[in-house]
Amino acid sequence: MIAVLETMPVMSNLPFDPNDEQRRTVKALAAVGVPQEAIAGYIDIDAKTLRKHFRPELDHGTLEANVKVAQTLFSMATVDRNVAACIFWMKARGGWREKNHLEITGKDGESVAPVQVTIVRWADETDAQSSNKLIEGDSE
Repeated sequence: MIAVLETMPVMSNLPFDPNDEQRRTVKALAAVGVPQEAIAGYIDIDAKTLRKHFRPELDHGTLEANVKVAQTLFSMATVDRNVAACIFWMKARGGWREKNHLEITGKDGESVAPVQVTIVRWADETDAQSSNKLIEGDSE
């Protein structure tokens, strides 16, 4: 979980001149998914100013984090033989999907007669226990 400190930006009429430390901070925060408005508040600037002066850091921070995670996932799937990582990779990148369609047919592919199911809700626990005994084959 990422804790984000949000503060109100301090408005100034002076031109903003970002320093190297701010650039590293913006890139690191963007890389872990902190929203731009929160990053701007942390640096005490407006979100529009953030996007104007830190566009490369915002773009590259996110991209570099995604590349690192993709490399780790690929390694887990290929070197460590992590089945879950393999399945995730194939779903996300290989076009795999789970099929949730079940088709029931009769002999030689013929259609099956529909089945009617009735769901009964008992008024109290005593009625439910009595019906369970009948279903299980017990008699009173």
